[in-house]
Amino acid sequence: MPADQEQLRQVWSRFATGVTVITTLDAQDRVHGMTANALCSVSLDPPLALLLVAQERATHTLVARRRSFGINILAEHQREAAVYYAQGLKDGPLPDGVRFRFTPQGTAVLEGCLGYLDCQVVAEHKAGDHTLFIAEVLEAGASQGQPLVYYRSSYGKWEGG
Repeated sequence: MPADQEQLRQVWSRFATGVTVITTLDAQDRVHGMTANALCSVSLDPPLALLLVAQERATHTLVARRRSFGINILAEHQREAAVYYAQGLKDGPLPDGVRFRFTPQGTAVLEGCLGYLDCQVVAEHKAGDHTLFIAEVLEAGASQGQPLVYYRSSYGKWEGG
C-alpha cells in the first residue's frame, strides 16, 4: 500500500533544498515563472538538467509548448521572488527588485540570482501527476552570494561556511 500523501509531505518537508524560479514565456512572450525545487543535474557531458513539473500547472503547458526554460537559483535576498512565483496566476505587478534580462536564446534570467541555466528540452517522460523534462543546458552563469533555502515549508538563510 502506498504511503499517505500527507505523510509524504511531512517527510519531504524535512529535506532542505535550494530555491529556484523556473522561467519560460507565455503565448504573448511575457515572462512566466514558477518557484521550484524539483530539479537536478543529470550530466556534465552532455550538459543535461532535469525538471519535474506537475501536469496541472501552467508552467507545464508552457514548457511543453516552448520546449525551453530557465533555471534561476535564488540568493537569500530574493525571498519575495520565491513567494511571488509560488502563488500560481499573477495579475499584480512584480515585487520590488524582480527584473529580468534575456539570453541570446530568449530565456528570462532573474537579475541577482546566484546562478542560471538556459535549457532546451530534449526529452520528456510522464511520471504520476508530473512530467520529467530533460533539457540540454545551452548557457550557464554563476555569481557570488548566499543561497535562499527551503525547509519545513519555510524560506530561510544558509548558515554554513
